[in-house]
Amino acid sequence: MPAEKPTILIVEDELPIIELVTFTLKGAGWNVASAQNAAEAWEFLQQRLPQLILLDWMLPDQSGLRLLSRIRSDRQFNELPIIMLTAKSMEEDKIAGLDNGADDYVTKPFSPRELTARINALLRRKTPEHSQTLMNAGPITLDPISCSVTLKGDKIDIGHAEFKLLKFLLAHPERVFSRNQLLDKVWGDHVVIEERTVDVHVLRLRKALKDAEHLIKTVRSVGYMLSEK
Repeated sequence: MPAEKPTILIVEDELPIIELVTFTLKGAGWNVASAQNAAEAWEFLQQRLPQLILLDWMLPDQSGLRLLSRIRSDRQFNELPIIMLTAKSMEEDKIAGLDNGADDYVTKPFSPRELTARINALLRRKTPEHSQTLMNAGPITLDPISCSVTLKGDKIDIGHAEFKLLKFLLAHPERVFSRNQLLDKVWGDHVVIEERTVDVHVLRLRKALKDAEHLIKTVRSVGYMLSEK
């Protein structure tokens, strides 16, 4: 079942590094976009919101640190996960990056496996619904890379919208979300659909989950949650 993969934006001016990181991230199951300077990166952010940014310190038009500060000063990008990917390894440079809003710091030359692990760890911490690791609840197992769901080991048929909804709820167990919150978090605020459409997708999700439908709970007058209790 095709499902939209998380997108990682690489802001880097060296083509060999862009190619290496792109190869690594695509192999790990992510979509990749790239920008070779700060202006291109900012223009990209006005059109589309990635799930994470890999930001180089030294860019041709302005420093990555300056772009980082600009991103963090914009409310809609305040929680966007950002990893500095740069040759600067001095402790004071790392502190400067973290103080300006970077979530993590990886120095060149880097290990592709370490970079992938750092990205997964950051996504699990800040936006767990975009992590590429297996997600479980009771008999349900969701694999973000193969975009598949199994019940007690048996693969089930599930629609694209229901897959995204289940993935989000699995990432935030025991937490209630209103219909409006689910529309924003699962479908995005750029999609114009009515709140009651969420009810339809919840019904379809429960039907797909068969005997495990009880894990998707309705909280009267509030919304929905995934709970094993």
